[in-house]
Amino acid sequence: MEVFSFIFGACFGSFLNVLILKLPLNQSLITNTRSKCPSCSHSIYWYHNIPLLSYVFLRAKCAYCGCKISFQYFFIELLSAFLTLFLYLKLGLSQEFIFMCLLSYVLIVLSFIDLKYKAVPDYLLLIAFVLSFFSSSFSLFESFKNAFLFVGALVLLNFVVTFYIQNIKSKLLKDESLKTQEALGEGDIPIIAMIGVILGISSGVIAIFLAAFFAIIPSIYSNLVKKDIQTPFIPYLVLGFFTEYFFSLETFIKAFF
Repeated sequence: MEVFSFIFGACFGSFLNVLILKLPLNQSLITNTRSKCPSCSHSIYWYHNIPLLSYVFLRAKCAYCGCKISFQYFFIELLSAFLTLFLYLKLGLSQEFIFMCLLSYVLIVLSFIDLKYKAVPDYLLLIAFVLSFFSSSFSLFESFKNAFLFVGALVLLNFVVTFYIQNIKSKLLKDESLKTQEALGEGDIPIIAMIGVILGISSGVIAIFLAAFFAIIPSIYSNLVKKDIQTPFIPYLVLGFFTEYFFSLETFIKAFF
């Protein structure tokens, strides 16, 4: 089952690549033709489209024109495979495992779309939020309460961090455009609520703290090197969520202190 879960995750990761490519462009997912190379438009046969293996054997190049294949395809397949495996090891073959897999796949798609476009489809956010209630080990009442408390705390957090960006960071970086920037976007709210639903209050706070920590260096790099004041936060929220979900740092912190 461990091997099967890894293979299944890799295969589903191949489909996630399609979603990441087509959903932001509003392209149909249903087609009667094979996948094509974006460079030479040659049809890709099934033996050139095996998750993980084809990328390695083809040496990250198209078999027909030699054009380089983006590492993103391989990375998402590998990420999906390992996530599915880890979820199986944690939850076993259960209903919670199935819903957590579906939620994880949606979070992967959201993260990579946000990284590229700095905006995500609202319906994906809604799907992630709804799936969180089926993936939570808390009761329905507790899940709603945690989501409500997290959204309320978000208002205060957004005010404090936005004040920091608009006043302190703008002076440090001498960038007047930062004075109109808000810390969190609308797309972050459902993800933060989702974190509260699944992890609860204390673990959820740790997950958000981790997300902010993970985002520090990319944010500074984006500001100084790319001259881009916008940093997509959903990928770091997702990274913080999975770090706390799998490693339970809350338990470690309580034991240590």
